[in-house]
Amino acid sequence: MSGVLVTGGTGKTGGALADLLRRRDVVVRVGSRHPASGGPDAVRFDWDDATTYAPALHGTDRVYLVPPPSAIDPLPVVGPFLAEAERAGVRRVVLLGSAVEFPDAPGRLELEDEVRRRPGGVVLRPSGFMQNFLRPHPTALSIRDRGEIRTSAGSGRLGWIDVRDVAAAAAAVLGDPAREVDGDQVLTGPEALSYADAAEVIAAGTGRPVRVVDVDVDEVAAHFRELGVPASFADTLAGAEIGVGKGDADRVTTAVADLTGHPPRSFADFVREHVDEWAAPAT
Repeated sequence: MSGVLVTGGTGKTGGALADLLRRRDVVVRVGSRHPASGGPDAVRFDWDDATTYAPALHGTDRVYLVPPPSAIDPLPVVGPFLAEAERAGVRRVVLLGSAVEFPDAPGRLELEDEVRRRPGGVVLRPSGFMQNFLRPHPTALSIRDRGEIRTSAGSGRLGWIDVRDVAAAAAAVLGDPAREVDGDQVLTGPEALSYADAAEVIAAGTGRPVRVVDVDVDEVAAHFRELGVPASFADTLAGAEIGVGKGDADRVTTAVADLTGHPPRSFADFVREHVDEWAAPAT
């Protein structure tokens, strides 16, 4: 039997990927810590419980790998899972990495290297998610509640990408296990935008002014901690904005179109689809 285990199967990219694979009649196992009761393809998968690895992998030969989201060094946890996947006969692992560089997190890069070295290993490295502008992400809440975006990235630009395009790229790789794919795919939208650029697009779509407020990286980290992000990872997330400000994420690629045969969604299209997200709360 062949099929795909989607770890993080109820997350942003995992949920969209599972839907796409089902439409292609690919057998899917949707892994999550709390699988839906009665879901025919739902399976329990918990990074903190290695006893869930083998049952989740049963009957699969491909894996969509979403590492533990708050882990600065995920390899000690993911390594044993990769070993279990190899024993289970998995022949393709597609890792969700990142095109945005996280400072002081070499373990994430080591995990990408580990997947690249494996036969059939592919690393998808998407830029910043457009869905970070949707609630409950703090950027979206700040726009809705205060009409502002608070960032330490300055005028740095990112090739913002819709998570549905990330899922489509993953489906293209996982849906056809025989497809030859280079081990590293940087995924972006069709243009690179700064937060100021994004604010202009949102303002044009909503008719509501959106200002960008420059803050220091410590304030960004403190805000993440207030939202419950572990302190060490909050610092890493905030520190990523420094690299963005230096231009490290200012790039656009054709990888989505190359893999899927269709261009990625634009930020303007994304805003038109979600314009109600940023309406001022009723007073």
